[in-house]
Amino acid sequence: MGKEEIKKLVESSKNAVSQDHDNFTRSIRDDMSSFKKKALDRI
Repeated sequence: MGKEEIKKLVESSKNAVSQDHDNFTRSIRDDMSSFKKKALDRI
């Protein structure tokens, strides 16, 4: 495996992890927003 192949794999992995992180944070933010709305509706 050459250096260029390894660089491409690392870059691809970085992009995948970054995308997963963004999706996770968006999901958590949406869940928290939903929870806040439900909690305020009950009050």
